[in-house]
Amino acid sequence: MPELTAVLLLRLAGSFLLGSIPFAVLSMLGSGVDIRTVGSGNPGFNNVLRVSKPRALFCLAGDLGKGICAILLLYRAAEPMSVAWLLGFAVVLGHCYSPFLRFDGGKGIATSAGVMLVLYLKLALVCVASYVLLRIVGKKLHWREDGALASLASWALFAVLVFFSEGRHMALFALVMFLILTWRHRDNFQRLAARR
Repeated sequence: MPELTAVLLLRLAGSFLLGSIPFAVLSMLGSGVDIRTVGSGNPGFNNVLRVSKPRALFCLAGDLGKGICAILLLYRAAEPMSVAWLLGFAVVLGHCYSPFLRFDGGKGIATSAGVMLVLYLKLALVCVASYVLLRIVGKKLHWREDGALASLASWALFAVLVFFSEGRHMALFALVMFLILTWRHRDNFQRLAARR
């Protein structure tokens, strides 16, 4: 683990604040809809998609962009990869626990995908393809919580791919991210259990 210097702590704080920008809420400006009171109530891409596809694209671009920008702007190439992962955790946690939303927020999938795309582009593209495929299959087979299942399955695949291509140390970071995202989806699992 890198030394937590004052400079690094400031960069982590900056990453957290970048992640906390609530693009789901911003995407609904002018519509008269508070995304936190419709659908699942989650201020994230999937819930915006239920209301408006064009606004959902804006939300997706913003949430994805937060993850990308956190790494591109705050990570230095000469640093250990563990620093990039810490910045990735910070931006995702900012998204999930935004101070602008009383420390509530989205579930972190799009923002974590942005981080993933910068850190391991080839592996990320495989996982994005698996996500799209699982969403299509899920829709056709009428899976309950298909978005959550596709998202988490793709992140689990990413952790496995990181293990085989980058080793145990980096895979541990990927596993921690997967666990954060799984925790944020606990209400999806509760709904699945309640419908049995």
